[in-house]
Parts: sequence; structure tokens; C-alpha cells
Amino acid sequence: MSTATIALLGQPNSGKSTLFNALTGMRQHVGNWPGKTVEKKEGSFTYAGKEYNVADLPGSYSLSANSDEEVITRDFITSGKADVVCILADSSQLQRSLFMLADYAGINAPCFLLLNMADVAADQGKKIDAKAIEEKLGIPVIPFSATDLKSYTGFYKTLEKALSKGSKLNVAELEKQYDSIRGYQEICNLIPENTIPGYSSMWLATKVLENDKVVIEKLKQALGAASFAAIEEIKRNAQGAVAVGGCKFAWIDDVIAGAVEAKTQKVSLGKLDRIYTSKRWGKLAVVLTVLLGLIASFIPALPLMFVGEGVLALKGPVNALLIAIDCHEFVRLIVTDVIIQSFSYIFKMLGFVFGVTLVFGLLEEVGIMARISYVFDNTMGKLGLQGKSVMPFLVSFGCTMGGAAGSRVIDNWGQKVLTIALAWAVPCGAAWATIPMLASIFFGPGAVLVIVVILLTMLLHMWVTAKVFGAKLVQKEDRYGMIMELPPYHKPKWGALFRYVFGRTKETFVRVTRVVLLVCGVFWLLSYSPSGTGGILYTIGVVIEPVTKLFGMPWQLFLSYIASAVGKEGAVGVISALYSGGSYSTAFTNAMSGAGSTAAITGPGSLSSVLLANVSKPEALAFIFAMTFNMPCVVALAATYQETHSAKWTGRIVLYYTVVSLILAFIAYHIGLLIW
Repeated sequence: MSTATIALLGQPNSGKSTLFNALTGMRQHVGNWPGKTVEKKEGSFTYAGKEYNVADLPGSYSLSANSDEEVITRDFITSGKADVVCILADSSQLQRSLFMLADYAGINAPCFLLLNMADVAADQGKKIDAKAIEEKLGIPVIPFSATDLKSYTGFYKTLEKALSKGSKLNVAELEKQYDSIRGYQEICNLIPENTIPGYSSMWLATKVLENDKVVIEKLKQALGAASFAAIEEIKRNAQGAVAVGGCKFAWIDDVIAGAVEAKTQKVSLGKLDRIYTSKRWGKLAVVLTVLLGLIASFIPALPLMFVGEGVLALKGPVNALLIAIDCHEFVRLIVTDVIIQSFSYIFKMLGFVFGVTLVFGLLEEVGIMARISYVFDNTMGKLGLQGKSVMPFLVSFGCTMGGAAGSRVIDNWGQKVLTIALAWAVPCGAAWATIPMLASIFFGPGAVLVIVVILLTMLLHMWVTAKVFGAKLVQKEDRYGMIMELPPYHKPKWGALFRYVFGRTKETFVRVTRVVLLVCGVFWLLSYSPSGTGGILYTIGVVIEPVTKLFGMPWQLFLSYIASAVGKEGAVGVISALYSGGSYSTAFTNAMSGAGSTAAITGPGSLSSVLLANVSKPEALAFIFAMTFNMPCVVALAATYQETHSAKWTGRIVLYYTVVSLILAFIAYHIGLLIW
């Protein structure tokens, strides 16, 4: 079977990821480009007996060396690894989105042009003559809608045409535009063709005028000293990037002249955009949108959550069956307490991920996510992030796993990882169910002050974490806003949306299951004791108590702190078991399924009386801070690995939060000693 490699090139929001997912389905792999914090997506598909490999190149607005994404993209294209480059443009905003094509002009690789979102352009009353554009460009051009499966027949035919003819972009008219730039022709004459393989002299000369440092350094190495010195001298008195950009837009105007008919419309902000872009109400409107989306996520999540409850209901009958066949207790507990409870927990959390992916995928599909990014872009930029990062932060107040899953709307891999790292600092719904209860037991009315301090600590934690990880994950040149122009609102393509959601949910299920079963299995093994009151963790906790007391946690609280890394609700159950003489092993098992304590909060022998009799206020304060800012839970860990595709960075985040939570516990404990 013959093979060919396609590279997908396009600006953010051009529909490139939708096309990639539709072509490759589950036959895709996500990793990082060697030595870079940039996501690498590759996949494959088969059509008409031929196998195609697809490289989804990083989304960028141009091919200038302003970021790692842009350098990686152009290096891949000119490396010869791609047999053809598929360039995507947004038909609804053709003039702006063709800038990538103009910046590509001069790269010696076969290509064809997809005028994506043709359906959106049609809804706007635009008529585009693709044949007229094709004649001017000299490459295949096709109207297309990545969300419409009927469009793909034309795509495959155009792909085969581009491969068979090796079509290359006609740049004659663009070069005429460049001739008007002072210094261009002189620099171009000093750069022989094939000086740098894959790039024409025209393309290299314009990058010199744009002061592209990577290109300039390569020319310095490739040219003789005299030629390079001459180029540097001409460049000092030549016109620069503004003139080059003007020529590109003039060429774009010539390309689409006579090929695009549009109804004359008065350009104005709609009612919704006036709210989103309002200096007074914009941020509030975005926060309310995300919170309503979070609430709405629970509706499609319910079926999978019920499946999780159904799986848990199997525990009793399976346990009885294993006892009836005289199965060994150790094996029986692995089946019931590890496998069944883990799958119950996975399905419950997976339901929420399905809901979040569906609802926020819908918001992105109709154009609202771009508004969210626009409104918070400056605010998030202070942390080295883009505006879309605010969505995972807000979702994390409900579930950190959902926040991690929500980060998939972020194009830049480094910003995605940093967003997840910061989202871990946001206490989730399970933490908020536990914090007020513990604070009320120990501090009464003072619980409000504890909660306020936790919120302030969260903000400080996020700022410090951005400083710690930001330098590695997000380079200064990557700290840019992602929105050049607000895309138009348009109707969702439900078929494409559901295919995407089901595909991502399936992928999440596979990866999360591996991690959760492994982690929960290890924790169960460490906590297991035939008597229910011992185990390896129990022994370790007792031995290292002199150390853990420095952080304000006797061994009982320290073991509960470890349980909080598996599930926040279960930490309280472990405390209750350890101080009341219950089964520590059972309590830890319940923690792994997300179950809390079954003890009464008040009254004789209640959780309140047990805690007040055994735990001091400084110790309680230390535990609250340690638990709150510890690893959120095991499914958040799995979701982080799923989205980052990096065991190394997932491990770094876990270690960092473990250390920081203990430091916060130490500070809280010693402040508590001064107060009480």
C-alpha cells in the first residue's frame, strides 16, 4: 500500500483540528516536538487503497519566528517530510485568514487551499468563486466545511489532484509587490536560490526585512562574510515588516478581487457582543456564562454517573459470589474494592468530563469561546496565559478533572500545561464540601475567616506557580493574545460536535482507567491489612510521626492527608476511622471511590466530638491547608496526564503540590500555635 504525508497548516480557529479529527478518528497520537514544549499531533487514514499520514502543525498566525510553534511549522514543511501541505483559510473572514497563505508564498513545497467554513460564509450572504482564486494562485482551491461529512469527497479528490500534479503556489504577482519595497531587490540578489533548502530567495529576503532572527542567523552561516555584511548594510536603510505586511495584504486583495461577492452590511456589534466587550459587564458576563455552562454540564453527565452507581451496585452481589466459591479474601478485595470501586469512580467522573466537553465544545463551536478568550486575554496574559484559560479555572471550582479536560481548547501546549498546573490550586467541589465542615467544627464563626484566607492563598498560590512553571513552559515570545478578530457566531454542527465529544471521551476513558487502576491499586495495597487496622501506610505513618508533627499533623492526620490525594471526600472518613477505632483499610477504600464519612457530624460519638477530643486547633488549621492544596484527586491526576501527554510534567506538578501543601501546613500550624 502506497503512503503519503499531509501537513495541515492554518491559523487558530481555522478548523484545522476539526479536519484532523475527522480524517484520523482514533488513529492519532499526541506528544511533543523534540526538545520543545509544543504539542505534536500525528495521525493516519486510508482512502482508495492508499494510506495517508497527517501532521497537524501548531496553529499560528504567520510563519515568522515569533514563537516555537511558527519555527517548528516552517521547519517541518521545508524538511521534505510532507508530500503536500493543506492550507486552511476561514471563508467567512477570507482577507484576514489568507495572510497565512501570503506568508507561505515562497516556500518550495506543494500545497492546496481549503476555503473552510464555506457554510458560515454562505449564511453571511457571501459567494466565493473558488475557480477564479485557483486560476490566480496556480494551486487547487476548494470550498469546504470541516464539520460536514459530505464535503470530504471533494477534499479527497483535491488532495489526490495536488499530490499528482505537485502544485506549487504562483508567487509572481506577490513578487511584483515586494519589488516596491526599498532594499528588497538588493537583498534578494545577494541570496542565491537554494541557499537554505526549501525556501526561495524571495521568502528569505522578506524575512530579513522583517528582522526574523532565525533566518538571519541561518543566512549568516550559509553565506560568505562579504555577502552577509552587505545584506546587513542594506537592511539598515531598507523598509521593514510594515512594508512587507502591506504588500501581502495588497496581494490578498488582488487574489480575492472579483472572486468574492458579499452583501453590503453595516458592521456593528450585536447585543451579545456589546455585553461581552463591555468594560463594566464583560468579565461578569463571561464568568456567568462559564458557571452556567458548568451547571449545564451535569445534565449530559447524568447517564454516565448512573452507570457509575450501577457498577458500584455490583459490589455486593460480586462479593457474595466470590465468598460462595470460597475465593481468597485478598483476591476478593482486589476485585470488589479496587476494580469495581475504581470503575464506579471512573464512570462518575467520566460523566462530568463528557458534559464539560460537550457544553464547552458547543460554546467554542458557536463562537462564544472566542469572546471568553478576548475578554480575559489581558488578565490571563499577566500569568503568561491566554484568555481561554479562565474557563478551566472556573470549572475547577466544580471538578479539577473537568478543568483539566477543559484545557484542551487551548492551542499552545505550554500554556495548556501551565493552565492545568494553576487549576490544581483551585479547591474543587469536594474540597468545598469538606473545608467549611472542618472549619466550623474547630473555629465556629471563625470558619468564615478561614475560608477567606484559603481563597487569598489560592490566588497567591496561582501567582507563585505561574512564576515557577511559567519560565519553562511559556517563552516570552509566546505570551501573546490569541484573538486578532472576533469570529462570527454560527450554528453548531451537531454531528461533528458529538463525534468529537464521543471520541475524546473514549480516549479519556482509556487513559484514565490505566492511571486510576494503577494508583488506586498501589494505595489499596499499601493500606491493606487483614485486621483492617494496620498496613504499610499505617506503619510508615507511625514511624515518621516525629517528622509529620513538624507540619502540624500527627500520624492520623498525615494518613488522612495522603487519602486526600486520592479523594477529598474520603479524607474525613479516614480521620473518623483512625480516631474512633474503625477500619482504616475500609475508610481508605471508600476514599478511593469518592465516598465521605458516614459518621454523624454532631452528637455523642459524632465526628465533631471525636475530632475536638483528639485534634488541636493549630493541627486542624494545618490539616485544612494541607488537604486543600494537596493533589486534588486521582482522577485529576489521570486527566492531567491525559491532556499534557507528559508523565514528566504530570510528576512535576504532583511533586510541586505535595511540597507546597506541606509548606502551607507548616506555616498554618505555627501561626496557629501563636494564636491558640
